[in-house]
Amino acid sequence: MIKEYSPLQTFPLKTGSSFVRPVQSLPEHVKLSDPATDVMTDLSKVSVIGVRAKTSMDKANAKMIRYGVRMLLVLDDNDQVAGLLTANDVLGEKPMSFLQNMGGTHADIMVRDIMTTQRELEVLKIESVRSAKVGEIVATLKKSHRQHALVVAEGADGKQSLCGLFSITQIARQLGAQVQSFELAHTFAEIEAVIPRG
Repeated sequence: MIKEYSPLQTFPLKTGSSFVRPVQSLPEHVKLSDPATDVMTDLSKVSVIGVRAKTSMDKANAKMIRYGVRMLLVLDDNDQVAGLLTANDVLGEKPMSFLQNMGGTHADIMVRDIMTTQRELEVLKIESVRSAKVGEIVATLKKSHRQHALVVAEGADGKQSLCGLFSITQIARQLGAQVQSFELAHTFAEIEAVIPRG
């Protein structure tokens, strides 16, 4: 016997409707001895914001501001990771250096001209992160002189898939540091100032 199914009632979509975005709830306060996953943005729960390498630097910067992030994942035409663009890349010395070497105007600079390329990126493996502490992530970021660390899962075929990321400013906030500057040295100084309490 085939069961009969009734259609559900439908309604018009109201003007001004938005949509649900994935949200990850991280602990508000952590200590250096807490699990590293307490400060990791889990990309299975939060969408990473991406940009194409051919996008203008100014458009990419506007996208960072609009989404309230300081890092964009640069994707190629096959949606594979081509690199990383940070606010420091946009606001630092890279644009001026590019213009001095190549000429042109600020509006001519593309993401590909100032991004950190995939070949330059180092990643952490999720297996290591799962057994690591917050303090080890801070030490890793400090050693690499970077504000962000990418986390990958590796399949049986050896292919990597980006599954998480760390941001030193996010970690500093969760440790209770008052991050006043986006300069790396100042951020680490702020973290070190709260360590005796953490």
